[in-house]
Amino acid sequence: MTRNPLMERVNFEIIRYANCWEDPDVLIGGLSPSPGSRILSIASAGDNSFSLLTTDPEFVVAVDVSRVQLFLVELKKCCFQNLEWEETLAFLGFTPSETREKCFSALKHQLGGEARAYWESNLPLIRQGIVHQGKFEKYFQLFSGKILPFIHSKKSVEALLAPKTEEEQRDFYSRKWNTWRWRLLFRVFFSNYVMGKYGRDPEFMKHVQGSVSQYIFEKAARHLRSAAAQDNFILRYTLTGNFGTLLPHYLQKENYAAIRSNTDRLHLVQGFAQDTTRPFGKFHCMNLSDIFEYMDAEMFTRVAAQLADGLHQDGKLAYWNLMVPRRISAVLPDRVQYCKALSERLTKNDRGFFYKEFILDQA
Repeated sequence: MTRNPLMERVNFEIIRYANCWEDPDVLIGGLSPSPGSRILSIASAGDNSFSLLTTDPEFVVAVDVSRVQLFLVELKKCCFQNLEWEETLAFLGFTPSETREKCFSALKHQLGGEARAYWESNLPLIRQGIVHQGKFEKYFQLFSGKILPFIHSKKSVEALLAPKTEEEQRDFYSRKWNTWRWRLLFRVFFSNYVMGKYGRDPEFMKHVQGSVSQYIFEKAARHLRSAAAQDNFILRYTLTGNFGTLLPHYLQKENYAAIRSNTDRLHLVQGFAQDTTRPFGKFHCMNLSDIFEYMDAEMFTRVAAQLADGLHQDGKLAYWNLMVPRRISAVLPDRVQYCKALSERLTKNDRGFFYKEFILDQA
């Protein structure tokens, strides 16, 4: 496996993300995989890799440097294979349940040895609903449960997210929501230091320049003034600590059967994305999440070239920039072209409102 200094400085033995926080509709809209495509996908919590199974691929390779994240994906995969839709929602934590441990006892023999041992030693995570147990989810819960009540009541939060016209949404944000307390405490909580300590990891913020809080505040303000905020599952979790009735794409009822029928096409691999072409060959599509955020410019250029080597002719690469500007087509202009118009349109519609841009490049 490729050596990466990040592996030596970051603890990958915890669940960092129990959910994917990148918009799956933007991802699928950008990659638009043809049936039979070979797809590479950063695993994270697995959600968007499952969503890609709805496109009838030849296979999806979900790769991650963290074995614990892959244990989580394996557990979710096991749910699709063995549980009905309502049972999966209850087991994972989207709906209430008192029988998660009993359900796990019935599922665990379908898991590989390492994954089974991990979950058997972490049963409290399962009992409490696994989709709420990642470090990043705890960060959102801290904000919604401890910080936001000093700013707005639950009634005000629900009023912000309630159905209304675009004009009414803008008016509510301006007159009721955007108070001095909101501006102050939001900027403190989403500062470089607090986000690094409680949300991501200080190492993941190493290449960020400028104020994270100011940037995220401005992005959030634009989104909160829009009626699109009302049906955004990412925003709802940020403000309430739960999804309510807004399910991510991979767990929407109409997608469940397609994903279940294709779970044997999902392959889990521990390692780095750029190493996966050795066993799997070239890919038609790559979901690269925001992995370039953690790389210096030299490493980014090197990894970008390796990924381009693993791409079929006319293949597509999709990824997000948060605070660190990276674009493969900028460093490899002779090999990869920037799909500017489509990238900008999808960025505008992105429910991951805190991301600076969604980028689609094509070989």
